[in-house]
Amino acid sequence: MLELTINGGVHTLDLPVDRPLAYVLREDLGLTGTKIACGEGHCGACTVLLDGIPTLSCITLAHTVGEREVTTIEGLREHPLVDAFVRTDALQCGFCTPGQIVSASALVAANPSPTRDEVRHAMAGNLCRCGAYPKIEEAILTWRD
Repeated sequence: MLELTINGGVHTLDLPVDRPLAYVLREDLGLTGTKIACGEGHCGACTVLLDGIPTLSCITLAHTVGEREVTTIEGLREHPLVDAFVRTDALQCGFCTPGQIVSASALVAANPSPTRDEVRHAMAGNLCRCGAYPKIEEAILTWRD
């Protein structure tokens, strides 16, 4: 049995040791905000926070999480970045948006007023096939407006 703390709640699950965290979140717990795109840790769509650090959940085995707190996009529903992404129209298809917001939340937690270069550096692991990067940067730069 594995005990995971996700978005402040404790979940006890019987899982195989090779089960990626992204699949646990989506299929076992119904937290479908975390997306699986590449499944190889290249795109950032599956980004969650482990104790506040952006982590690619598609390549993180659930059994390696231990006692760390997992925060998904569902746990960030009230974060001002969500409104900033909507306000600046920082999405097109929206598939990458949860991972983008999760990564951005870690950035602004560490640095509430990042520069454009700091945003680009912090968000480099999150790909957007629609090319909404200028709007994503605007959302992060103006998240407190």
